[in-house]
Amino acid sequence: MSTVLATALLGAIAVQASPSLFARQSITALTTSQIDTYTPYTWYASAGYCTAAQTLAWDCGANCEANPDFEPVASGGNGDSVQYWFVGYDPTLDTVIVSHQGTDPSEIMPLITDADIVFTTLDSTLFPGISSDIEVHSGFADAQADTATDVLAAVESTMSTYGTTSVTITGHSLGAAIALLDSVYLPLHLPAGTTFTTIGYGLPRVGNQDFANYVDANLYLTHINNEEDPIPICPGMFLGFVHPAGEVHIQDSGEWAACPGQDNPSTQCIVGDVPEIYDGDESDHDGPYNGVTMGCSS
Repeated sequence: MSTVLATALLGAIAVQASPSLFARQSITALTTSQIDTYTPYTWYASAGYCTAAQTLAWDCGANCEANPDFEPVASGGNGDSVQYWFVGYDPTLDTVIVSHQGTDPSEIMPLITDADIVFTTLDSTLFPGISSDIEVHSGFADAQADTATDVLAAVESTMSTYGTTSVTITGHSLGAAIALLDSVYLPLHLPAGTTFTTIGYGLPRVGNQDFANYVDANLYLTHINNEEDPIPICPGMFLGFVHPAGEVHIQDSGEWAACPGQDNPSTQCIVGDVPEIYDGDESDHDGPYNGVTMGCSS
């Protein structure tokens, strides 16, 4: 994890491994400098919408130009049955970047993936040792499994080539859900001492209470929600889905509020601000996130 991002995470989100501590904390506003530390990762999440050929060549318009020194290593997916993804190295941040594409509503398969909300346990081959009490969204689990071994191989190659022990995983929407599952998967297969950071945008709920608790205890997660975006309140809590801690909510005023705990009900946070789907505005889903709107710019 880069030093600047570590500072922002500690300042905005505090100790994510302790949900009980979150419950005692108040909602706080991020400073401009803290907000700005996320911007390189926002561009990487947006670049996830570009084709595998574009990201492998690092030729994807503004999304690529925002991080001009990025060294791509591998990419894949077809944007329909398999979401686009890419892996590479950012020398400025000294971290491996893993990015996953979000839902493209013009393609049918991602929509089917999003709708497959039945709970499933995590595959024991991909997730050895993970408790069967942990259950996740079936469609998200299948989407993550489609690219898991290729992403792992690319991360291993990047770490070896560039001598880094830091991995940052990002994505928007469905891509954020895949990124979160990658964040559980990759530490089970990479060397001890590797550090992991996950930054998701418009993250839907991915798993049950046991999953959320596991994430809080083991991951550094920030999930950023924009204004009245309804996607982060799906699937509903009444179905047993729970968000991990680490929410940052961009309010209508432009203030970024760090919301402690799981599914914080305050009106400053997404659950309180958008209590029902019909209270949301889907146009907020793509951003902007500090000036960055999700989608391939070329």
